[in-house]
Amino acid sequence: MAKIWNKGFDADKSVEKFTVGRDREFDLRLAKYDIIGSMAHIKMLVKIGLLEEAEEKKLRSELQRILSDVEEGNFTLSDDAEDIHSQIEAMLTETLGESGKKIHSGRSRNDQVLVDLKLFFKDEIRKIKTEALELFDLLQTLSEQYRSVLLPGYTHGQIAMPSSFGLWFGAYAETLVDDMHTLVAAWRVANQNPLGSAAGYGSSFPLDREMTTQELDFETLSYNSVAAQMGRGKSERILAFSIASFAATLNKLAADNCMYLSGNYGFISYPDKLTTGSSIMPHKKNPDVWELIRAHSNRLQGLPNEIALMTTNLPHGYHRDFQLLKENLFPALETLHTLFEMTHFMLSHISVNNNILEDEKYRYLFTVEKVNELVLRGVPFREAYQQVGREVQEGTFSFEPVLNHTHAGSIGNLCTDAIRTKMVKAAGGIG
Repeated sequence: MAKIWNKGFDADKSVEKFTVGRDREFDLRLAKYDIIGSMAHIKMLVKIGLLEEAEEKKLRSELQRILSDVEEGNFTLSDDAEDIHSQIEAMLTETLGESGKKIHSGRSRNDQVLVDLKLFFKDEIRKIKTEALELFDLLQTLSEQYRSVLLPGYTHGQIAMPSSFGLWFGAYAETLVDDMHTLVAAWRVANQNPLGSAAGYGSSFPLDREMTTQELDFETLSYNSVAAQMGRGKSERILAFSIASFAATLNKLAADNCMYLSGNYGFISYPDKLTTGSSIMPHKKNPDVWELIRAHSNRLQGLPNEIALMTTNLPHGYHRDFQLLKENLFPALETLHTLFEMTHFMLSHISVNNNILEDEKYRYLFTVEKVNELVLRGVPFREAYQQVGREVQEGTFSFEPVLNHTHAGSIGNLCTDAIRTKMVKAAGGIG
């Protein structure tokens, strides 16, 4: 199969192997979007007189047939195909002759790749949104289910003040709202049509870019053709920041689970089938799933830096460096999907310890409660603080573990509905 850029000679085989790299592997992920983009493009070509309606009808029918193969998992790249774009153009030309050679009019592989990626990113963002909302719902359900079960709160890794499972689960639910805002930002950047920017400097054809924007369901278009090409790398980086934001939340949740599951804490437990054992210690129940979620999340948090380093110091215009972005971003997306799935699965089977604070070592959790009680009786705060401090030092401190936390976001007022409203509003920014 001749390269679509072929001018009568081929590249050296070693050069070809090196420059193509893993692009063919990742291009299969873009096949669907490349076909959808071509369908919109040929419809526009008919409007501006570069393609006959009869030709467009045949091209669309053949593109639809190829799309069906893609969706059914029956599509493969030929061994001699450079990429998905040349493969589809060659297939159309082989089947339809001259009509197949016309579909590239008015576009470059540069804007073709950009369209494919942005359509792909939009689908991936929708998927992340769905997964985040499912985890959010579960966390809120657990928060309400265990709202009255107390557990110790920690600062500096030391026993600090009373918390609750309701507060703990609810905290991660609300943190996902912040992550959702970053995903909305990635959506807004991806939801701009670059088609028609060609190699970065537009075309002398009277392209109807507004038409393809509507056909491809983009909210708007990247108007300036140079700016459209400058979106390569930036779109990936902004999506990577969102991936890293979600990963940071999952990482901390995993770390908490590993800690709470350990024998020194014993705050939570999981069925035996969800943990692993030791090769020599019969008593061990290892949180391998959570440890791997923690580790994978840490890797994902390095993604924005990887992409930034690959795209830093590049002048405007296309550079082959951008090809490598797929090798970082595509696997990262798959990893994030898996982490959402496994996090949801594990939390669906969590059990909590209802009697944690009965242990004597947690009695000093209530020193602040005692201070506040004295203040409510009229004792100045600093004097109350010093009095309770002396009681702790002298071993005479005692306090009934009755909590009266009523302010918004406290143990007794989780604001679950308000947090849900925040999430609904945030997620609504993604179509």
